[in-house]
Amino acid sequence: MKARILFVIMFAMLSTAAFSQDVLDAVYVKETAITRQVIPYPFLREADVMWSKRIWRVIDLQEKINLPLKYPSSKQTKDRKNLMDVVMDAISEGSLTPYSFEDDEFTKPLTVKEIEGRGGSRTDTVKMQRPDPPYDEYDTIIAREFSRDKVIGFRVKEDWFFDKQRSVIDVRIIGLAPLIYAVDETGAIREGNIKIPLFWIYYPEARRLFANSEVFNRENDAERRTFDDIFQKRLFGSYVYKESNVYDRRIEDYKQGLSALLESEKIKLEITNFEHDMWEF
Repeated sequence: MKARILFVIMFAMLSTAAFSQDVLDAVYVKETAITRQVIPYPFLREADVMWSKRIWRVIDLQEKINLPLKYPSSKQTKDRKNLMDVVMDAISEGSLTPYSFEDDEFTKPLTVKEIEGRGGSRTDTVKMQRPDPPYDEYDTIIAREFSRDKVIGFRVKEDWFFDKQRSVIDVRIIGLAPLIYAVDETGAIREGNIKIPLFWIYYPEARRLFANSEVFNRENDAERRTFDDIFQKRLFGSYVYKESNVYDRRIEDYKQGLSALLESEKIKLEITNFEHDMWEF
């Protein structure tokens, strides 16, 4: 009798423990992405760099090829997050450092509160009129919150260079900056759809984080990539908005519309032609 009671108690305890565990929403436990190590860059000496060019790009999240960086738009998906959620969650927990939007030299760290203020988080006092007599006015506080969905793109700072030791033209990303539309005092988007950086992050610091964050693969759910794969393998669409120059000016400062887009493609083609011209056939 005692043995039977003991067996029932043990069965109840095991059943409770089993049901208290998280449900596995898959046919196997995913371990590849969360345990992946960052592949280090090849060693590079200054003496081996025979040519270098600094480029600034813009990744537009509305382009179809860049949609894996934008979605999912909410945190309801357990196995993956969009790029902005990955970055902001890491900043909130203190594992990633954001830097000032005023320049891209990573000199002034920012706080989460400063980022949210830059993104439109604030409280406004608005005068309202009572609907009933005596119809006097009163102050109402309206709280505006920062939404990560406001991010419409990313700015990329990178260096292209020729390494004579390996005889290759290579590229390394230096920094990333989320882009939002500039707004006025009322929160409306300013005329011209001006894009401004929210903050900068130092890409080498974020590589480990990106290497452990999955990205949707349109062709195969069992072979999902990571954000580090996306950037290192150049699996994104972008356009050049600035190259290193003596005036430190952007393309939009001297080209507009279609001419600016053609100038962007011209800069890309110059880098490609430079690599081809290194060899003779």
